[in-house]
Amino acid sequence: MKYLLPLFLAFSVGTQAQSIHFKSILVDTHNDAVSACIEKKVSLDQDLTGINHSDLKRFKKGGVDYQLFSIFCDGEMKNPYAFAMREMDTIDAVAARNPDKIVVAKTWKQIESALKQGKLVAQYGVEGGHMIEDDINKLDTFYKRGARYMTLTWNNSPSWASSHADEKDPKYKGPKGLTSFGKQIIARMNKLGMIVDISHVGQATFWDAIKTTTKPVIASHSNAYSICPVTRNLNDDQIKAVGKNGGVIHLNFYSAFVDSNYGKKAAAFYKVHAKEIDSLEATGLNKAYSQEMITRKYKKESDAIKPDIEVLMHHFDHIVKLIGIDHVGLGSDFDGIDSAPLQLKTVLDYPEFTKALIKRGYKDADIAKVLGGNFLRVYRINNPN
Repeated sequence: MKYLLPLFLAFSVGTQAQSIHFKSILVDTHNDAVSACIEKKVSLDQDLTGINHSDLKRFKKGGVDYQLFSIFCDGEMKNPYAFAMREMDTIDAVAARNPDKIVVAKTWKQIESALKQGKLVAQYGVEGGHMIEDDINKLDTFYKRGARYMTLTWNNSPSWASSHADEKDPKYKGPKGLTSFGKQIIARMNKLGMIVDISHVGQATFWDAIKTTTKPVIASHSNAYSICPVTRNLNDDQIKAVGKNGGVIHLNFYSAFVDSNYGKKAAAFYKVHAKEIDSLEATGLNKAYSQEMITRKYKKESDAIKPDIEVLMHHFDHIVKLIGIDHVGLGSDFDGIDSAPLQLKTVLDYPEFTKALIKRGYKDADIAKVLGGNFLRVYRINNPN
């Protein structure tokens, strides 16, 4: 009998996880499926198994109720605002073809209605302030299209804010932190109901944003620096400041932001397969998605260097210890990353995260907060309509 006990307990936790997971409202604040679909010339309403981490059918199967799709281009794009419109058009077209499955929701009533009907709530997160092209009025257009947060910077810096990458670059000559125009942008975001996202920003911009905003912020996809010391993660003082602000930190699944040992292992893996990666790039596929294809092709090798989900949970535990259960959520970065913890391969695997919470002894109400309730609280404070 004692040999059957571990099996029984595993079955019990799995059953409980399924029940809690699919009863809760699961919100993911960061998924790059739009960029991935455009790059790979596929559509989200196709079966993208083996191509993307996500597709419309698998969102449902994984228990995702509410997805904020990243609207992204890097700092080299000549017309980032126009590309942002194209990306939003892409999801709008999917919603138009599948009105029984997905809704681009722009009001709280539309959100509630979609959730009651079992449809995926879709909204947008603009990943990088450079996409407004220094025109504050473009925030209004983004908001009208369904954007409900903007990441102040990506790795590059707009003229009015400094990114984490540029703040540590000795060659960077721009202003550090928010300029007066940057503070105007935050004021407009607060007025519109567009949440301020502090993932990707530099330290100076972070503290200026915290001092300037009148509403709770989010980190749409960041982890704890003390567990994995990369500048994309938040140090303890920043984590405490987000808690004091009433905001939420949404955990990023990217292996390099989860496990401090992953970077060197990944570099060695990509070096072995450099010729194939170069060949893929020569076809026009960008480097990130070329690397992703290689990780899929050499699955056994790439899995061997991935962290376990327990490493991600160390980030969760650390943040909860510092600021409490009310300030943590999910921001997977699926379809924008080439590696995630072993148990979190695609959007189908979200129940594994719920299972990890159950194993830690969290009650159903707390699990529901982490899966989506915490974000919904911040959303309603920022955007009551």
